[in-house]
Amino acid sequence: MPARRPLVLLGAAAGAAVAAAIGWTLAAGDEPARDLLPNLVAAAPGALDGRTAPGPRFYLGFASAAANLGAGQLVVVGRRASRAEPEMQLRQRIDRTDGSVRVVPVDATLRYVRSPDHSHWHLLGFMRYELRSTSGGTRLRDRKTGFCLGDRYRADSDLPGPDRAAFPDRCGKGAPRRLTIREGISVGWGDNYHPHLEGQELDVTDVPAGRYVLVHRVNPQRLLRESDYADNVSSLALDLSWPRGRSAPPRVGVVARCQGTATCP
Repeated sequence: MPARRPLVLLGAAAGAAVAAAIGWTLAAGDEPARDLLPNLVAAAPGALDGRTAPGPRFYLGFASAAANLGAGQLVVVGRRASRAEPEMQLRQRIDRTDGSVRVVPVDATLRYVRSPDHSHWHLLGFMRYELRSTSGGTRLRDRKTGFCLGDRYRADSDLPGPDRAAFPDRCGKGAPRRLTIREGISVGWGDNYHPHLEGQELDVTDVPAGRYVLVHRVNPQRLLRESDYADNVSSLALDLSWPRGRSAPPRVGVVARCQGTATCP
C-alpha cells in the first residue's frame, strides 16, 4: 500500500498554476465526474434442503442471493477473439455522473457450461460458499459451475432502478458460438439461486456432528468494482447430527441467520 501523503492546502495563485499544468479547471459549483458503482450485498443463506446420492452420499443444498443496492448498475461484457477460445475475457462497464461510461478490465472469465438444468454462459467465481467450524476453520468449499447474472427479483423498490428487469437471465442460452455477451444486475434488483442448482450444495457425508457456519460471499476476490465491500458476506449457523448413523441422512437444524458477517453466533 503506498504511503499516505499529507493534505496540502494551496493558495489561490498556486492552485491556479497546478490547474493550468494539468489542463483543466473547475468552474464555481462544478464537481468532477465520479463513478456510479454497484454495491453487491450477499443475503444470508436459506432454504436448506437435503439430497441423497448413491453411496450413499448426502448433500446439503441451500439458496443464495446477491442484490445490487448501489448507485450504479453492475454490467459486465465478455468477449473472445474466436470460437476456438473456450472462455471470454471480462470487462466491467461503469456509468459516471456526467453521462459517460468507463470500461475497466476484470481478472475473471465467462465460460459456456452445459448442464441438465440449462446451458449458457457463466461468470466464474461470482459467489463462493463454505462450511466452517465455529472456531473459523473451513470444512468444505463449493464446486459451483458459475453464475448467469440477471435481474431475477426486486430487492429494493425505493432505489432508482428499472421497474422491469433490464437484464434477462438467459445469458446466451443455447448459443455456445457467441463471441460476446452482456450480463448484469440493475440497481435495486437481485440475482438468486435455488438449492442444488449447478452446485448449490455441499457434500456433508464425512462431516462430524456439531455446530457449523455456512458462509456466502459475493465478489469474494473483489475483482468487480464496488462502492462497498463490507456487506459482501452473510452466514447461517446450523447444527448437524447423525441420529440414525452414517448410513442414513443427517439431521440439520437452523440456529441463526446472520446478515453482513461470516461469524454467526
